[in-house]
Amino acid sequence: MSPRARPLMQQLLLDLFGFEPAPPARPPAPAGQALVHPQSNRAIVLQGSRVAYAFRRGRRRTIGLSVDEHGLTVSAPRWTPLAEVEAMLHEKTRWVLDRLAEAQRLQAQAAAERIVWHDGAALPYLGGALTLRLDIAPERRRSSAALDPRDAAVLWLRLPEDAQAGQVRDLAQAWLMRQARQCFSARLDHFAPQLAVRWRRLTLSSARTRWGSAGANGTIALNWRLIHLSQGLIDYVVVHELAHLHEMNHGARFWAHVQAVLPDHAARRAALRQVRLAPW
Repeated sequence: MSPRARPLMQQLLLDLFGFEPAPPARPPAPAGQALVHPQSNRAIVLQGSRVAYAFRRGRRRTIGLSVDEHGLTVSAPRWTPLAEVEAMLHEKTRWVLDRLAEAQRLQAQAAAERIVWHDGAALPYLGGALTLRLDIAPERRRSSAALDPRDAAVLWLRLPEDAQAGQVRDLAQAWLMRQARQCFSARLDHFAPQLAVRWRRLTLSSARTRWGSAGANGTIALNWRLIHLSQGLIDYVVVHELAHLHEMNHGARFWAHVQAVLPDHAARRAALRQVRLAPW
């Protein structure tokens, strides 16, 4: 089959039977290997790098490319020939490879920052770090966590002899969440009168992409992992959510309420956007 005829035959099979023929065998990929999408179902070689990507068809008018922490996703209209999709990828080679390289860099950084749950590990806390110390005893039946009375930068975790890494993590997390609730409640109480609002209930969230939210009924939800951050950034999120009890939007009047309490809110907001939490 000639190269010119192949897209037409692919289109015919798709029209008649709803599937595409398997792509012809490719030569071995070069040494370069870009980030492989975990749901990849197609691959292409771009400037010497093999890119395995997730390919999807749907109700859309144009070909779409997106890169996230998983890799490259390509979305196309149902009737677009594969040759057209691959032509688009070759046209956007530099864009694709640059973003995949950045995604790989962020993955490597996250792996390096991942907390290893053992004695001596560093745990981010209120903008600084706590050192985990494990107090292991064979007869201990009940676990507990407490700051060292002589050194507030040391967190002692008392665990049974057979404790696994997951138990160390869970005990540390439970302690952090207790501290988060105490800290956040105190900051809500501090700022609510300044904003002339009343909050009614605090919930701790584990949202991946949101630091907080506010409900018209006075419920404030704050991500418990804010406890890793400095007091200044925690205060920004607290004030932000309390201001929503006045305005459930991000309009000029909302920001005026924030400005009245935190004149430097723009700098705090910018700093918050730069935060990358260690994988938990």
